[in-house]
Amino acid sequence: MSEIGKTYRGEDGGRGAGAGTGEERTDVHALDGVDLVIRRGEYVAITGPSGSGKSTLMNLLGCLDVADTGTYRLAGTDVAGLTDDALAHIRNRFVGFIFQQWNLLARTSALGNVMLPLAYRGDPDRPARARAALQSVGLGNRMGHRPNQLSGGEQQRVAIARALVTEPALLLADEPTGNLDSTTGADILSLFDRLHEAGRTIVVVTHDASVAAHAGRRVRLRDGRIEHDDAWTLAGRAAGASPVANPPGGIDADR
Repeated sequence: MSEIGKTYRGEDGGRGAGAGTGEERTDVHALDGVDLVIRRGEYVAITGPSGSGKSTLMNLLGCLDVADTGTYRLAGTDVAGLTDDALAHIRNRFVGFIFQQWNLLARTSALGNVMLPLAYRGDPDRPARARAALQSVGLGNRMGHRPNQLSGGEQQRVAIARALVTEPALLLADEPTGNLDSTTGADILSLFDRLHEAGRTIVVVTHDASVAAHAGRRVRLRDGRIEHDDAWTLAGRAAGASPVANPPGGIDADR
């Protein structure tokens, strides 16, 4: 990502303060000049207070939304100007999503839920690939169970397997332990650690310092800008210079 900006425009009229009064609503600058490079195999935590731009950055990283200004390359692909269909293809091909809400189909087995992203591709090997993904997260004996037959931690593991099954360039997790008790949350974070050790590229968006502590690099947002990036400190130490103020941006899945 380079010089990324995202503004949500205020509108006159409608609902809320100033509705129908002719008063001009204030634009919200969710992101302002964000530069971010994430290398293949990195484990990065995006942190910051409420309203800092974390959710907007997550949506842009996952191609759920597009920036107003700047450039973003995901696995070598410039996503600016792509159609909605092209963005959907990029998401299915390159991004595995893990949300706080597991978003599992209630009447579908764990195996069926994990096969779903492959069904969109028409992948003929989806049963075998889904079984392998479930086995990789320790659910080899729970494949036929529906979500209501699984614990919260098991449901999150199904969601992680669903994210892994497409072999994405980027695993993007939004508060992945937010709905779990501390013990189950620790188990999920241990799984993330193992995925990172296996070479996965992981970005976790969180306000929880204990979750962020598992990442090898922390990026802190405030008021739509990067306030701190561990990479700046590391770069400064390596070069014997001050932290870089405006490093070039992107997500590199090829090196």
